[in-house]
Amino acid sequence: MSGTKTTRRALSASEVRDIVGDPVELVQLKVRPSLDKHCRAFIERSPFLSLGTVDASGQADVSPRGDPPGFVQVLDDHTLAIPERPGNKLADSLTNILDTGSVGLLFIIPGIEETLRVNGTASINADPELLESMAVKGKTPALAIVVDVQEAFIHCAKAFRRSALWKPESQVDRKELPSIGQVIRDQVKPPDMDAEEIEEFAQEDYRTRMY
Repeated sequence: MSGTKTTRRALSASEVRDIVGDPVELVQLKVRPSLDKHCRAFIERSPFLSLGTVDASGQADVSPRGDPPGFVQVLDDHTLAIPERPGNKLADSLTNILDTGSVGLLFIIPGIEETLRVNGTASINADPELLESMAVKGKTPALAIVVDVQEAFIHCAKAFRRSALWKPESQVDRKELPSIGQVIRDQVKPPDMDAEEIEEFAQEDYRTRMY
């Protein structure tokens, strides 16, 4: 009915579990406390991950990380190291890690529908030897995120199959969306830069500050 206010009631944990159901034993057993050979093989081939963090107030954040395949180093069965490349300097992930240390990683390999999930705690590291081993094109990262792995498991392909993410026909023409310059112009409305100038600034940043 028009004008009727919809009431949204948050479900309880028990109500959610009643709807979702319980995981089968096989799913429960696949969650490993460390990185085995299959996890290592996945990480070695992955050029991209999403890094989830949370601050002291419980505010969550997810940030992309990408580099040539194998950019995340497996230091041992319980430890990963992720290079911190130049970004927007908001440092949300870093400050959240300093707040709580909680992290969740989702590793992706182009063309592979399964993903690798890793959960644990993290710290910020500036060990020169570690950072030097992460150099790309002669550029050494200033910092690294070191993750103490608590859980690791391969996630099923349903989301990627439902989205048809890797199918060529799923690719979106970049022209369907405005340029990053136009988006920032519309959102920020800087008085001294138009969309073309912002776009030029962004592209120059891509060319000169990748590493």
